[in-house]
Formats: sequence, structure tokens, C-alpha cells
Amino acid sequence: MTEEQILCSASKYTKKFYLNPRYSNLPKKIQDELKVALVIFTEEIGGTIYLYFDDEGGLSIATDYNEDDFLYDEIGSGLKVNQLRMEKRELFEQLEEYYELLIMMRDGV
Repeated sequence: MTEEQILCSASKYTKKFYLNPRYSNLPKKIQDELKVALVIFTEEIGGTIYLYFDDEGGLSIATDYNEDDFLYDEIGSGLKVNQLRMEKRELFEQLEEYYELLIMMRDGV
């Protein structure tokens, strides 16, 4: 995953949410919804979570954690990612359409 493909991320370690400036034209409501979802994820599970667009324009979720983070819930992470995919399915589909129409076409992909 490249920096350009990352939509947003949140980290329990830095206590920060990151929205890639490339996608700053998303409506504030969507930005807020992404922020809430990712911050809740890291508060419950720990580690870092990333939403990124794969090479085909699909929205993917990746998680990571520090090796010395013994509080990270690896099993809970998988369950929470699946829950996030189900709960935000419609939003993720809309973001994929946005990416395909605005980003991939602009970049000539």
C-alpha cells in the first residue's frame, strides 16, 4: 500500500487520526464518520488501523501493532474488522465509487 492509496488511519499509540490530504474534498460528514469508526476501533482493540484503496479501487482494511503491545487484541481485531465491513458496507461502496470516478480517472488509471 502506497501513501497515495491510504484513505485514512488511526493509532492507539499516537492517539491521532490521519486523513490523507488527497481525499480532503470528501464531505465533512463522511470524514467524521470515518474518524469515529477508526478511533473507536483503536480504543477497543489497540494498534493502528488503515483504510486504503487497493490497485483495483476496492477499499481494504489493514491493522498493525507494535511487537511489545501485549494489550493488543489480535482475535478481537479480526472480528472487529469484519463488523466494521458489515456496518459500513454502504459507505465503503460509495467511497469505492468516489475513488474510481474521481481519483482513478484523474490519474489515468
